[in-house]
Amino acid sequence: MRFTSSEKHEIIKLVEGSDLPAKMTLDQLGISKSTFYDWYARYREKGYEGLLQQKDPDRKQWNQIPDKEREEVVTTALDYPEKSPRELAFFITDNYDWFISESSVYRILKNRGLITSPTHIVMKAADRFEDPPVRVNELWQTDFSFLKVVHWGWYYLTTILDDYSRYIIAWELCKNMRSNDVERVIIKALDKTGLSIEDRPRLLSDNGSCYVSGDLKEFPEEQAIDHVRGKPHHPQTQGKIERYHRTMKNIIRLEHYYSPEELETQIATFVDHYNNHRYHESLENVTPGDVYFGRREEILERRERIKNRTLLKRRMDFEMQKAVLNE
Repeated sequence: MRFTSSEKHEIIKLVEGSDLPAKMTLDQLGISKSTFYDWYARYREKGYEGLLQQKDPDRKQWNQIPDKEREEVVTTALDYPEKSPRELAFFITDNYDWFISESSVYRILKNRGLITSPTHIVMKAADRFEDPPVRVNELWQTDFSFLKVVHWGWYYLTTILDDYSRYIIAWELCKNMRSNDVERVIIKALDKTGLSIEDRPRLLSDNGSCYVSGDLKEFPEEQAIDHVRGKPHHPQTQGKIERYHRTMKNIIRLEHYYSPEELETQIATFVDHYNNHRYHESLENVTPGDVYFGRREEILERRERIKNRTLLKRRMDFEMQKAVLNE
């Protein structure tokens, strides 16, 4: 097993501070004495720098990431601190035209001390909807969430999300949580998508009072929408929009808002980021907008070409350097 420089340093400090003999401590860690004392000799001589991977050209791997690209990873991470190593890897491939894996990004940033604990709580995905959609605009999810405006009180955010792509089609910030608020956002979504009567989606909601109200009963039928509701006490069928609202509120609540208009502006900014810039792991690391507008396959094919080209270039560079050293 290979250890990073930071892991070696942690092990050295652990052995130095242990009340047990060094050999017993190393046995518990599964590290041989010869390996440890090799690290320790280099650490005593050069400090932390002595624990870094040795720059031995004869031991260099053909697919080792060039120093220039490593620095570009660090610079990009500092420019986009909100992106995870996974998001940074695909962002670099899409925007800089060279490939790097998520694990490589993680190791580079961890060695630079740029990996921290997760900022937000991650909600675990639960059971799938029993009849999952196979295309966009086949099933929409809708739900309310609440946000506070200082001196104005609570406002309710109603959102419509396309289940297949997770794309946010429409949303509205409402003072109340009533059936007519639901109707308005549905009309907004239908106007935005321009779907014909024959192509209208199913609409999935929970069993909140505004969704089971008699006032809402006729409206979906008039719009040729099949309104289905999740099972009581079994909310995982609305899991996608629940997770979206949780992610959105983790960001929105970092600030205070002193007017509804200020809050609406921030929500609009987040929706644009979520739809068009945030790589979604369950969507093969493309954005909801890429899936909704049919760009996913083209992006995945381009990434594969970039990956193959990058790895071929690294191998050729390695062989050239090796040939020069052998002359």
